[in-house]
Amino acid sequence: MPLHEHEPTLRGRAFLWGGVGLGLLFLAVVLTKGFGLLGGSAKGAEEPASMLRQGSKIIVPEGSMLRNRLSVMPAAAQSVEPKLTLPGIVESDPARTVAIFTPLSGRVIALKVGLGERVSRGQVLAVLDSPDLGQAMDDDEKAADTARLTEKNLARQEAQNTLGVASDRDLDQARSEHAQAAAEYTRTQARLKSLGVSAANRPSRLLPVIAPISGSITTLSVAPGTLINDPAQPMLSVADLSTVWVTALVPEKDIATVSKDQQAEVSLLAYPGRMLRGKVLFVSAIVEPDSRRNKIRIAFANQDEALKPNMFATVTLTGSARTAVVLPSSALLMNNDRTSVFVATAPWTFERRIVDAQLEEGSSVAIHAGVEPGEMVVVKGGILLND
Repeated sequence: MPLHEHEPTLRGRAFLWGGVGLGLLFLAVVLTKGFGLLGGSAKGAEEPASMLRQGSKIIVPEGSMLRNRLSVMPAAAQSVEPKLTLPGIVESDPARTVAIFTPLSGRVIALKVGLGERVSRGQVLAVLDSPDLGQAMDDDEKAADTARLTEKNLARQEAQNTLGVASDRDLDQARSEHAQAAAEYTRTQARLKSLGVSAANRPSRLLPVIAPISGSITTLSVAPGTLINDPAQPMLSVADLSTVWVTALVPEKDIATVSKDQQAEVSLLAYPGRMLRGKVLFVSAIVEPDSRRNKIRIAFANQDEALKPNMFATVTLTGSARTAVVLPSSALLMNNDRTSVFVATAPWTFERRIVDAQLEEGSSVAIHAGVEPGEMVVVKGGILLND
């Protein structure tokens, strides 16, 4: 069919689609205006901001829901006793601890005590078979025999000198020889005495190791059969535990708050209901190079030996009473590893303050710096103002 025969139909369709398009456009305009009339525009739906920032200040405007969720109260100044809690350990008193050495080399043939065992002064702790002891006994016998011989010779020379048979020179020589022999015999006797050996031991080479004090065996480094070539190495240690030390390490930043005779409380895991009270006996004059901490010690009587070396302890030091700002712990917020609070500088206007919280007692915290007494502080809901 020729194209001109279809023109009426095409024109009708174009008119129809054009009408539909005008209708859709009209509907869109109506809906848009209706949406505006119903309050659906973004501008008309805006609510007041919950808070506004002006530099470092935060303003909570009128009508903000935050006003109902923030609690503000004045900072109170109270008398507080600063407390410092430190880890500690029970140690034996060095002045009551003896490292025991063998005076001679030899082999341990008997060990009569064990680690942690209590011993008495004079008790035999171990026995050594020592060739050096045999040599010391031989030297003593020789010295004794020489002393007896020179004594007889001196008596003979004195008698002959009286009769005019022996000269004064011979008498002086005899006296000198006897004096030297007597001195050597005294030395060998003292040597045996220092080794703890009596005449009844002759000619035995067995060397007893004797406890010099009463106490407990705190270290043990030998066993039966051990060959001791270096007498400078201790065999064991005996500690008198009737008095012990609790040693604590003070961080470098807190050294200025610690002093001798300061009141201290000590608790131990082994005795939950037992609180020990004492005073700081010693404050080290140097800081430990590895831990950057300062050692302090508190002495305690320990007659029942309930406090055992190497026990862990918690040491609490109490300082002198002073006046400080006290806030509820709910007011404190963490911000970049620092502790802060929000302070009201005007009605519903707040700023962040970095504070130094030093003492916490229950739900309250003593503030060393950052807030002055009487300033209004956000004590509840401050997290809502936090970044």
